[in-house]
Amino acid sequence: MSDSETQTPAPAYQVLARKYRPETFADLVGQEAMVRTLKNAFAADRIAHAFIMTGIRGTGKTTTARIIAKGLNCVGADGSGGPTTEPCGQCEPCRAIAEGRHVDVLEMDAASRTGVGDIREIIDSVHYRAASARFKVYIIDEVHMLSTAAFNALLKTLEEPPAHVKFIFATTEIRKVPVTVLSRCQRFDLKRIEPEVMMGLLSKIAKSEAAEITEGALALITRAAEGSARDATSLLDQAISNGAGETNADQVRAMLGLADRGRVLDLFDMIMRGAAPEALAELAAQYSDGADPMAVLRDLAEITHWISVIKITPEAAEDPTTPPEERSRGLDMAGRLPMRVLSRMWQMLLKAIEEVALAPNAMMAAEMAVIRLTHVADLPDPESLVKKLQSQAAPGPAPGGAPAGGPYGGAVHAPMMGAPMAPARGPTMSGGQATALAQAPAIALPTFLHVIDLIRDKRDMLLLKEVEDGVKLVRYAPGRIEFQPSPLARADLAARLSQRLQGWTGLRWGISVVNEGGAPTLAEDRDAEENSARAEALENPLVQAAMLAFPGAKIADIRTPEAMAAAALAEALPEVEDEWDPFEDG
Repeated sequence: MSDSETQTPAPAYQVLARKYRPETFADLVGQEAMVRTLKNAFAADRIAHAFIMTGIRGTGKTTTARIIAKGLNCVGADGSGGPTTEPCGQCEPCRAIAEGRHVDVLEMDAASRTGVGDIREIIDSVHYRAASARFKVYIIDEVHMLSTAAFNALLKTLEEPPAHVKFIFATTEIRKVPVTVLSRCQRFDLKRIEPEVMMGLLSKIAKSEAAEITEGALALITRAAEGSARDATSLLDQAISNGAGETNADQVRAMLGLADRGRVLDLFDMIMRGAAPEALAELAAQYSDGADPMAVLRDLAEITHWISVIKITPEAAEDPTTPPEERSRGLDMAGRLPMRVLSRMWQMLLKAIEEVALAPNAMMAAEMAVIRLTHVADLPDPESLVKKLQSQAAPGPAPGGAPAGGPYGGAVHAPMMGAPMAPARGPTMSGGQATALAQAPAIALPTFLHVIDLIRDKRDMLLLKEVEDGVKLVRYAPGRIEFQPSPLARADLAARLSQRLQGWTGLRWGISVVNEGGAPTLAEDRDAEENSARAEALENPLVQAAMLAFPGAKIADIRTPEAMAAAALAEALPEVEDEWDPFEDG
């Protein structure tokens, strides 16, 4: 047999996330509170029969479960040891558990085995003692995926398991685990690993692998990992392969598809200054260098959030993953930018990210978002605008009430004979009132506006519109109307109005048409009043300053305090009388 045939094959490559998986509690980083509790429990022989580990991905839930299983069954190098939080890793139980081949340590993936039948296998086997270990350990990963029936089937065994059985659950969705299960377990919440701890871990692994990687590259990896040790080691593995020598921040940024954070800060500053041409040019340059438009907008949102937090708590700038230059720029922007501007920027960026995700061309959507952001960046907030308008406004009398409507004064109306005037937009009559008016027209319809109210109450909107636009009233008396038709009036308006009034009141109405002498129509009176109010409003210094601050702005509506009060009263809920209380003293 040749030498080549007798050579031992080289071991297969193992990814860093598995190669540097913690084997003891001493190797487990970032979870000091849990480690301290478990060490004290093992030392005092107060080991619970069930544990549940929860936290985000890659924080060590399953790893902790395996370390506990090894600590429970470790016998030491001499074979005489007991339960410990420092398993030796050399005895047969430790090696078998680490390799996943121990017959008494059973791992089950609840994501693929969710039913009652899978749990029944566990229930049937717990009564048999461990074959070779001290304890029989059941590790159920992603336990929240079990069905409701499976959880219920496990409750009795989980509450009173045999002394030789331990349960260890792991989940990322603790809220989906029934409270009846949680109450039977000791719960440990594994937190995200802090950035400085993560960077120390990655630096240690890089040295062990004889890989050269810069602090800036480690900071980018730590930020992208979001507190997950597995994500961080996987990214480190990829970065080492990508670097082919010393791995720097630019290589990691390209690997992750991120834009240069310094350039994103430049873009953010251009947007805040309202420099649209410069901002669009910078966005195009980043796009040509390979940056994803969506990633750029997300980086802008991240910077907006970061600066907002720094503005409230300046200590947040002391993040080890942030380079000193970025830290100083962030503190400077936090001091210059108002919180209202940052909040508006945040809201608009969230909307822009949604639009870019749905747009057929991401770059075009990103450019439109940048244009919007630059145009609103220098808009004043309401408080600053009011102060600015007050400073610009010349001293003068405040605007008065609404101008008189038409030549007769008061509210908008048409001339009437021998009766006090009522506002044209006053409250309409109810059905009962209209009936009473029909029975006594001389009393109930003393003015022409009461005729208008009757038409409105009968909901003849077409006739109401024709009367308001086409009747230039000359004389009015109950049962008699004389008017000059406007150019908008139809030829048969007098006949139709007489017919409708006779049908509603039961009396004959004489309506005649003349060629001159008519007053303005109700619509003309109303328009004149509105135009007069707008003209008076435009003379107000505050309004003039607002028009100068916002070119092209128009007055949309004018409301008097009386009209606003009437509208509020109309929309208010009716008062409810107090209910009779039989126990109340009379």
